[in-house]
Amino acid sequence: MNTDFRPVDYSRMTITELMIPAYANFSGKIHGGILLSLMDKVAYACATKHSGKYCVTVSVDGVDFLQPVEVGEMISLMASVNHVGKSSMVIGIKVIAENFQSGTVKHTNTSFFTMVAKDDTGKPCAVPGLLLQSREEVRRFLEAIKRKELKLRYAQELDNTKTDLEVESNLYLLEKENCKLEVKL
Repeated sequence: MNTDFRPVDYSRMTITELMIPAYANFSGKIHGGILLSLMDKVAYACATKHSGKYCVTVSVDGVDFLQPVEVGEMISLMASVNHVGKSSMVIGIKVIAENFQSGTVKHTNTSFFTMVAKDDTGKPCAVPGLLLQSREEVRRFLEAIKRKELKLRYAQELDNTKTDLEVESNLYLLEKENCKLEVKL
């Protein structure tokens, strides 16, 4: 049984960065890839601080770009450990963009990065447990468990669908889709 526990606040991180023109796409909005890279950076920092080990990203769940980020806005990426397993940690990340000229603040992203701690040989290693000190922390821990269950169920169902999908009997699904068949089935 793990006797080493760290509170959520121990590894809570915020990275703040000004969005510059070099980060913009052709429409003048910030590239989603720039935001993902910054989210990965804060997830790494948070997971590494909690575990005291080198960490790698193994999955990213729920990357929805809720609102665009503009050049000149300051973004804050707030990360905390929401759940820990044996060697893995789920890092919750919330991204807020602030426009200093207009005074507006907007929530642009929330995402969950699963990070795994590695030992000096590159193998997964144990991480400290998570000391839950508020109702919110308990809720986030439980939500992470539910997300994992749903993700596993979805993966199994998708795998079964790919294996069992009978093409001919499902062609009706294509009738309202934006596609044209040029194959004899």
